[in-house]
Amino acid sequence: MRFEWRREGPAHACGANCRVWISAVGYITADTPREFETFAKDPNTRGAVLVLDSDGGSVLGTLALGRAIRSLGMITTIGKTTALPASRDGERRATLSPDGNCESMCAFLLLAGERRYVPPQAHVLVHQIWLGKKRKQALESNYSAEELNIVQRDIGRLVQYTIEMGGSGELLETALRIPPWEPLYRLSADELRRMKLTTADALFERDLAGPPPAKATTSLATVGQPAAPRD
Repeated sequence: MRFEWRREGPAHACGANCRVWISAVGYITADTPREFETFAKDPNTRGAVLVLDSDGGSVLGTLALGRAIRSLGMITTIGKTTALPASRDGERRATLSPDGNCESMCAFLLLAGERRYVPPQAHVLVHQIWLGKKRKQALESNYSAEELNIVQRDIGRLVQYTIEMGGSGELLETALRIPPWEPLYRLSADELRRMKLTTADALFERDLAGPPPAKATTSLATVGQPAAPRD
């Protein structure tokens, strides 16, 4: 997974209210928590908005990364970050679309946010955890007692983590009944609320000014914007 600070653009479109977020894109590996620890030495990371776009990854890597995210009081959401061409002065800006994917273990990483928002256009998809090297041929593979023990151990750790993050047992039950040889299951808006994967109606503080925001929103919008990252 790659972590990058992003500032909204074009600059003339958002002016003094350009949003700032951390883009988290890609597969979660065993090395991702360590890489995030290095990235998070920037003090602006505390309380920042973390935008996820991931197809999941390592169970243990996700749990360690999730705990690091929670310790920093971050806000998690799902979206797709697209870099804009550099301006004349070399500044790089980006656009943020709510049409992102959060698959498999990414759903549990989403749960790590102190506050969480899933836009209506985003896709949160879940399935069982499985041995990575055998997931693509799950039905055809043979399994040793030690391999089954590893899966059971990781399920136990995932249960503990979900409770720790304030998640719902329904999330675990739903994920653990979708085998890897079936299509991933997309969680509905009602399920996202019940499972506590979304706890806020929007994201960025800029939208708090003026009339109260509508209950339904089609963009990433309201709960707490971090300070801009240092250059």
